[in-house]
Amino acid sequence: MQKKALIIMIKLIATIALLTFSVYFLLVYEFINSWSEIDNFFGKLPVIFLIVFNITAVAILWIKWNKQTRNASIVISLCAILSLGLFFPSITQHWWYYAGSGEKASDDFDYAPYQPFENDSKTVILGEASSLNLTDKLPKLDGAKALYPIYAAFAGAVYDETVYKSNRGVLTCTNTLNAYEAIMTGKADVIFVAGPSDSQLAKARELGVNLHLTPIGREAFVFLNAKSNPVENITFKQIHDIYSGKTAYWHTLGWQDGGKIIAFQRPDGSGSQTGLQKVMKNKYIKRLPIIQPRPIEPSLNKTNSLMQQVSVWRGNVQPALGYSYRYFAMTMYPNPEAKLLAVEGVSPTIENIKNGSYPMAANFYAVTNGEPAGNIKLLIDWILSPQGQRIIEQTGYTPLEE
Repeated sequence: MQKKALIIMIKLIATIALLTFSVYFLLVYEFINSWSEIDNFFGKLPVIFLIVFNITAVAILWIKWNKQTRNASIVISLCAILSLGLFFPSITQHWWYYAGSGEKASDDFDYAPYQPFENDSKTVILGEASSLNLTDKLPKLDGAKALYPIYAAFAGAVYDETVYKSNRGVLTCTNTLNAYEAIMTGKADVIFVAGPSDSQLAKARELGVNLHLTPIGREAFVFLNAKSNPVENITFKQIHDIYSGKTAYWHTLGWQDGGKIIAFQRPDGSGSQTGLQKVMKNKYIKRLPIIQPRPIEPSLNKTNSLMQQVSVWRGNVQPALGYSYRYFAMTMYPNPEAKLLAVEGVSPTIENIKNGSYPMAANFYAVTNGEPAGNIKLLIDWILSPQGQRIIEQTGYTPLEE
């Protein structure tokens, strides 16, 4: 009798543990607080798999295993294993062949207007003698496209013109992903980028590279849609729901005629994709899983920039959503048919970035391999000086201090 009671008690504890396990995952991955916003079958699929797993797992616990129930027990066990195995891929919706966002790898950004020491250069001119002048051992600079006007202006202010023109390789712009590769392999001395992604940090550890990040300014990470889209504001919860696959239709955000959301993404390791990954953090886990990008219709795969794709038409609406950094979106590669969204009711204006009210402003960095030394340290110290910070502000970014 005592043995039977003990077995029942163990089964009860195991049943409660299973249910607790399921509730925990639904809470961690924000299914509980977003249930009313899940507007598509694939968004609900992880919950369905978890329910099936619970039912079959509890059945396995309580079923009497004998010859009569053997076949049924095997089938139930297989269902439990299969449903649990499908739960995790269903969270990221890995049911599709990855066709990317339609953004090609080619680089059509025109760097020529931002070259230093040119008469018609768009880079900011300091307007006074620089307190630092480097005439030899010029640090090799690389970085994100969106930050190129800043560090090109740094070179124009600090580097000796004759020495610079005889060493054109000291200033390049390969994009965030390749710039991190360059700093890890010694091809660059300083890169100007957003903070590294988890994969970039892991690679640095693997190579024994100490990425030293010096904050030099602030920029706003922004979300964009087309001007014809009536949605003007987006919340963190809505971003989480869209990019974790729970919300797939604009009507859930209040636009009844918007149809399905085309939620564009950037390649992993790019500065803006790292920005999205940081936005997808919640209080339970390091980052909510981001769904696999959907294949898009051939009619939408016509441009090689998210900034252009965000205004594409599907039917009689413009249903795309994208993200970028404010300066890149407004100054370097503007799309007159796109607009910046307010986040949590706050627009990404320069004033709101300065006063800290815009919730997605973040530092950008001068990144070196280890502590900066020599001319590299002199350059970074100058960037943090009033002259360097003035260039950052006049370029259109936000300096660290007023």
